[in-house]
Amino acid sequence: MVTELREGVWWLDCTGVNAYLVEDDEALTLVDTGTPFDATRIEAAIETVGFTPSAIDRILITHYDLDHVGSAAKLSTDAPIYVGRADAPLVTGEERPSLSGHKALTQLVSGLLVSDVPADRVHPVADGDEIGGFTAYHTPGHTPGHTVYLHDEHRAAFLGDMVIERDGDLQPSPWLLSYDTDEVRRSIDAFVDRAPAFEVAAMGHGTPFLKGGGVRLSELAAE
Repeated sequence: MVTELREGVWWLDCTGVNAYLVEDDEALTLVDTGTPFDATRIEAAIETVGFTPSAIDRILITHYDLDHVGSAAKLSTDAPIYVGRADAPLVTGEERPSLSGHKALTQLVSGLLVSDVPADRVHPVADGDEIGGFTAYHTPGHTPGHTVYLHDEHRAAFLGDMVIERDGDLQPSPWLLSYDTDEVRRSIDAFVDRAPAFEVAAMGHGTPFLKGGGVRLSELAAE
């Protein structure tokens, strides 16, 4: 399913997870790539919008997890892939998750289903980096390299798994799915303090907010 959130921003509903397509004057950007089984679905969605998969100019990955990086190596594009510095070696397969902690063990097992991406396609991202119309915000906690991407012109924030939407409410990434829930909350607070106002809150799980997303996130931080 493809839903236009606002002009130039589309929500791609994948297998229990969201991906997003963003068009601006500069490029066509895919944010996250779903599970390893979503490549065909994502490519069909891109064609529904009126593009071809080969037209993708860049891929932004919010973090290394099976359901966000799963189809990165399977899509019909050689576009560069941008991912937070601490998660980048996992995307290329140069490193594997450690054996320490419940989240890392989950990544280690689920990573057996994820194809590695050639290192020359992967670009590590640091806090504050500008990638076309996007600004990267390092928001660790869910994973060490978790990164939120905000497109100021579209007034849209792509929040990955820093938060989830459930029954119309935002919640921090829970303990079961995170490296450090205290760090998740600190990342939410820091992002709210630093980020410009935005309307669309596009999270990895749940229904995106079309309006008032920044306000809703601020309300969560204040709780």
